[in-house]
Amino acid sequence: MDKKTLLEMQNEYVLCTYNRDTMMVKGEGSYLWDIDGNRYLDFTMGIGVCNLGHCHPRVTKALQEQAAKLLHVSNLFYNENQPQLAAQIAKHSFGGKVFFANSGAEANEGIIKFARKWGNAHGGRNEIIAMDNSFHGRTLATLAATGRSKYRVGFQPDVQGFSFATFNDLDSVKKLIGPKTCAVMCEPVQGEGGVIPATKEFLTGLRALCDEAGILLLFDEVQCGMGRTGKPFAHQYYGIEPDAMSMAKALGNGVPLAAFEVQQKYADVLQPGMHASTFGGTPIACAAGLAVFDAFDQDGVLDNAVKMGAYLRDRLNALKQNYPVIKDVRGLGCMIGVDVGDQVKKVFAACRALNFLVLTAGETTIRLMPALTITKEIADEALVLFEKALKTL
Repeated sequence: MDKKTLLEMQNEYVLCTYNRDTMMVKGEGSYLWDIDGNRYLDFTMGIGVCNLGHCHPRVTKALQEQAAKLLHVSNLFYNENQPQLAAQIAKHSFGGKVFFANSGAEANEGIIKFARKWGNAHGGRNEIIAMDNSFHGRTLATLAATGRSKYRVGFQPDVQGFSFATFNDLDSVKKLIGPKTCAVMCEPVQGEGGVIPATKEFLTGLRALCDEAGILLLFDEVQCGMGRTGKPFAHQYYGIEPDAMSMAKALGNGVPLAAFEVQQKYADVLQPGMHASTFGGTPIACAAGLAVFDAFDQDGVLDNAVKMGAYLRDRLNALKQNYPVIKDVRGLGCMIGVDVGDQVKKVFAACRALNFLVLTAGETTIRLMPALTITKEIADEALVLFEKALKTL
């Protein structure tokens, strides 16, 4: 079908909830091609979804083989891939128990429900302290937990039971803990908020504070997890463990797949019938997830993410010396934020004009989320394009 017809159908039948300008039809590694044959260097990876790059051979093979065998069976039955993937998640994290879902918002809804179920059974506690500048999803509960009020405009009344502390300020959390508090929820690295890593003092302090208060610590690893920072999960940089965490995005490398994991000691909090998902943990989705962990274990992906992330940040800091528009370069692994102040829209547009795809975050930050498999050559290509974009200002 031709482009004109497709766009006419899009405008007539699809709700306009996104600002789109290009129709992508093919992806390979770090590159995308649009319907007109133009090639783009992609440092968005579907907003941190295709961490292994587009159409990774391991994932493609796993999907093809599983599609010929069994796509879906309801969660009224076991399927052979789900326990294997749960074991891989546990192996690469804190050995907990896993519930499968489809998206980051669903995974975060899951840990919110888990925390409230636990808290209501332990003294009627059901309030959660979240962080300002955070982002946890677009459902009503995850919006209520999101510390950026602009996302909630027009969707009030907000779901009750959430308050907001200042990220990286432990005292602000202490002041909010009360008799109804059941949990503290945060991202180890804030993504949408501007690519802001937690300080070690803050996260270790949160763990100690939650232990002292007898409440749960919840981590949202939807964007910063699954190898994005060079560790399987970002909190592992800090030497602590949460009581529960969410994951999604890159878990299926493009296939809708999410999960949340709870420590083994909380395995009985959610009983049969208390939480469910029609499509959570299907055979086809879990096949993709298993292929992702195979790549982590056999292809040196995480080491490469650390190495190439450091290289990109070093080179970007070097550009900072010549381009005062760069105020800060921050991040972990291949999750990188370049603060360009009030020039963020202009830098974004200049990159886009060069067929270099980047993201924004917060109000002042260009967000770079390359494939964790990038080579030095691809990193250098991106750096050349980014400098060209800066020169246009």
